[in-house]
Amino acid sequence: MVLQVGMEAPQFVLPDADMEDFDSSACLGKKNIVLYFYPKDDTPGCTMEANEFTKLDDKFAQLDTIIVGVSRDECLSHADFRDKYGLSVLLLSDVESKVCKKYGVLYDKEVEGHVKTSIKRSTFVIDKQGKVRHALYGVHAHGHAQEMLFLIKEMQ
Repeated sequence: MVLQVGMEAPQFVLPDADMEDFDSSACLGKKNIVLYFYPKDDTPGCTMEANEFTKLDDKFAQLDTIIVGVSRDECLSHADFRDKYGLSVLLLSDVESKVCKKYGVLYDKEVEGHVKTSIKRSTFVIDKQGKVRHALYGVHAHGHAQEMLFLIKEMQ
């Protein structure tokens, strides 16, 4: 399923790098969410994207917006990734791909003759009412955080 602008964003509960559950419904009425899905911790593009979001975290916070990254890595991998780069973004673990499926970010790719399911780098801007304001599939890591900041500013 591909999400469209104006749809209700699927609510979810996932564990973070410290194995604490994050419930997206807790943001309703309080915070916008920039929800980004990325393929794998500590790979070049994913590291660049997480670092760029971290650098702008204060600017997002001033606009009542939290940054949430989701991959299929385990919580301990997220903790290592966060600590290695000093990331401030919230990293959530979707090992069973339940949230990835709800947001339609999985695709099959062939790697060395085997078909492997992977995450298509995608970002969703969810407003305080829980509506999808932007649904961006197949984004590029470099400069993406700045683009998202611009979109959040436009919503104010």
